[in-house]
Amino acid sequence: MIYLVMYKINQVQSSTFNRISDNEISINSSLKSKESFKRKVDINVLKSRAKNIQDKENRKNVLIFGLVLALLGFVGIYLSI
Repeated sequence: MIYLVMYKINQVQSSTFNRISDNEISINSSLKSKESFKRKVDINVLKSRAKNIQDKENRKNVLIFGLVLALLGFVGIYLSI
């Protein structure tokens, strides 16, 4: 029974050590990844991304406005009959 208790304690200690070493590895890798992102960015690429996002939002807004307008038209026609 004492052997079983000691075995469990060793498992807990080793798992704690593994978690600590995994955290150290992830911290070190995150620092390296931040360093690798230090590169120049082209303003035209950023502008084109922003334009694409804006175009998608505009299409969505026009679609919603059209559906609401059509719904009001159908409700108006239904109520007038």
